[in-house]
Amino acid sequence: MRVKVACVGGGPAGLYLSILLKRQDPSHDITVHERNPEGSTYGWGVTYWRGLLDKLHAHDAESSRAIEEASVTWNEGEARVRDLVTRRGSDPGFGIGRHRLLEILAERARSLGVRLEFEHEITDGNLPEADLVVAGDGVHSALRTGHADHFGAEVREGRNRYIWLGTSKVFDSFTFAFVETDHGWIWCYGYPFSPEGSTCVVECAPEAWSGLGLGSANEADGLALLEKLFAEVLDGHPLIGRSTGSGSAQWLSFRTLTNRTWHRGNLVLLGDAAHTTHYSIGAGTTLALEDAIALADALHHRTELPQALIHYERQRKSELLSIQSAARYSAQWYENLPRYIGLPPERMFALLGQRHSPLLPYVPPQLYYRLDKAAGQLEALRRIKRWLGPKVARSVHARELASRK
Repeated sequence: MRVKVACVGGGPAGLYLSILLKRQDPSHDITVHERNPEGSTYGWGVTYWRGLLDKLHAHDAESSRAIEEASVTWNEGEARVRDLVTRRGSDPGFGIGRHRLLEILAERARSLGVRLEFEHEITDGNLPEADLVVAGDGVHSALRTGHADHFGAEVREGRNRYIWLGTSKVFDSFTFAFVETDHGWIWCYGYPFSPEGSTCVVECAPEAWSGLGLGSANEADGLALLEKLFAEVLDGHPLIGRSTGSGSAQWLSFRTLTNRTWHRGNLVLLGDAAHTTHYSIGAGTTLALEDAIALADALHHRTELPQALIHYERQRKSELLSIQSAARYSAQWYENLPRYIGLPPERMFALLGQRHSPLLPYVPPQLYYRLDKAAGQLEALRRIKRWLGPKVARSVHARELASRK
C-alpha cells in the first residue's frame, strides 16, 4: 500500500528510515525536511562497532559498503594518567565524520527517489499532509514540545560539564587522557574519524570548569588553555571549536531524555527526539539508526498504523533498557572519578572498561578489580556477577523512580 511519509529532521535516523521505506516499496511518497542548509551539520565524528555495520549491511548493502569505506578503525584503547600510559586491546571500533555519514545517506536516499528539502523548518503549526509524520528533529524536538503533556518528556541533567571539539591530531586508538589541575581533574576522549582528524570531547566537574576559568573564557582563550593542558596527548596539534557553521563550541551539561510515549496519532518520535544516552558509551548514532530499522520493520509487517507504532515503541523501549542503564552508570563513573583515579593505571583502566556495571558503585574499587579478575577465570563467579548485577540495577532504578514521585 502506497503511503506518504514526512520525515522531519535530516539526521542519520530520518535519512536512513527514508532509505528503508523506499527499498520496501518504491511507490511510497517520502520527503525529508531539514531546517538547516545542506552540508551545515554540527559535530565531528561518530563512533560505532561491527554489530551496527552488520545490521546496516543486512538492510541496505549499498549504503553499508559506502559507510565502511569512509570509516577509520582502531582495535586498542589507551589511558593516560599524569605521565603514565596504559594500552589494552579492544573490539574493533569505527569512526566516520558526521558530515560524510550524512552525505552518504542523503546521496543514497536521493538515488531511491526520496525528496530532500533543506532550509525548510517544520513546526506543529505547519505540519505537512502525510499518512505518517516522523519527528527526527533532535533532543529539542519542536514537534514533541508542541505536545509535551502527551509525550511526557522527562529530562535529567548531568553534573559534569563537557565540550565537543575536533583536532588535526589523528589518534591511533580510542584515547582517554586525565590531567590533574589545581582545581581538580579534567579529561578528554579522543578517537579518529578520518585520516585527517579526530573528535576530542573534554569533560570535567563543575568545580574544575569554573576554577580554571573555562566558564568565563572566550572560545580562543578556552581552546588555548585546553591545548596547554592536553599538550602531551595532542602532540602540538590544535583543538578546533566548530566543524561548520557560525558560532562557537559550547560547554554543556548532558541532558538524558526519556518519554512516556513515543507516538500521538500519526506522529512518531525517532532518535534523539525519543531518547538520549550519555555520550561516554558512544551509542547515540547507533541507537538512532536502530530506531529507523525497527520503525521500518514495524510499518512493513503491520498494515494498521496504530498497531505498527505501538509495536515499534514497545520493541525499542525494551531493547534500550540495558543500554540506558549502562549509560547511567558510565556517566556516574566519570562524575565520581576521584574514587578510581588513584588506582594503579592498569587497574584504573580495567575499571574504566567496567564503568557500565551496576555493581561497581557499591563495591570498593580494589575489591571489585580483584573479584572481576577472578570472575574472568571462574565460571561460578561469572554466573553470580551476571545474576547480581541486574538485580542491583533494578533495585536502584526503582528507588530513583520512587524518589521522583
